[in-house]
Amino acid sequence: MFLGLDRHLRPIARLFARFPTLTMAAAPPPFKPFTLALIQLGHVGDDKTANLKHAREMILKAAAGAESGSRPNLIVLPEVFNSPYGVSHFPKHAETIGFTPGQSFDASKSDSESVKMLSSTAKEIGTWLLGGSIPERTADGKLYNSCTVYSPKGTSYDRILHSQLTSFQENLSLCIAKSTCLTSISPDRLPSSEVLTGGSTMNFFDTEFARIGLGICYDVRFPELAAVAARQGCHMCIYPGAFNLTTGPLHWELLQRARAVDNQIFFSMCSPARNMTADYHAWGHTMVVDPMARVIAETQHDEDILFAHIGKSL
Repeated sequence: MFLGLDRHLRPIARLFARFPTLTMAAAPPPFKPFTLALIQLGHVGDDKTANLKHAREMILKAAAGAESGSRPNLIVLPEVFNSPYGVSHFPKHAETIGFTPGQSFDASKSDSESVKMLSSTAKEIGTWLLGGSIPERTADGKLYNSCTVYSPKGTSYDRILHSQLTSFQENLSLCIAKSTCLTSISPDRLPSSEVLTGGSTMNFFDTEFARIGLGICYDVRFPELAAVAARQGCHMCIYPGAFNLTTGPLHWELLQRARAVDNQIFFSMCSPARNMTADYHAWGHTMVVDPMARVIAETQHDEDILFAHIGKSL
């Protein structure tokens, strides 16, 4: 056995101990080809109001469609789109969403400004919207890295909330998890698991064109999560994520191609744009991979909107 392998496997065992039983989901909707728009968002600073305004502008731009004229069926934002990326920023920018699984939820009445913006914008454009992730503070004071999803009517999906399941540990020298990837910047030299709490559910949402599995960044390093999603009928998995300039070149594309071909599904990760003046330097390179592990669309590292046609793969 490789030296230290047991130490690396222990987090996986702890993760799946949370799911003693996994019931099969209802049959997924029939797959239909669709257009995906991924926003590699830039210009995110300490002013949350300005961040939300810019995110909304980019959503509207994406909704207008590509130069080819095709409008997207699903628009995706990156991880932590409303806040600077770093464990020192998350407590300040965390919002209370107020969602309880199994209970009705009116996004327009949420205390979260981000949720209200995303809900109203989805309704305005009449398009499915996957709202990247935001730092969330729950009633018990815990912080989560949470993803919300909205229908074209602006209503939050009944599985609105996906909180990142896995947590980064500094001694693994990998990427982010429940919070931020670590960099050499001293304020953020703290394991994200010390700041953010891991989620407890594996989630997907059904549209009229596909079943989409959810994850966030570091979750991609656990192949079991994507395997469960595929066996629950997901045609595609989308993970907002933010690898850094060390882990990005090494593993960003590799992991997405592996998860896609392992499970014969489409796979995509949506990154923030790179900002070398910020504390955290994101890799960028938002991409889409088909079930044969072919990269069918990719950006570079600047702010951009990536359009991809998701069709049957041979």
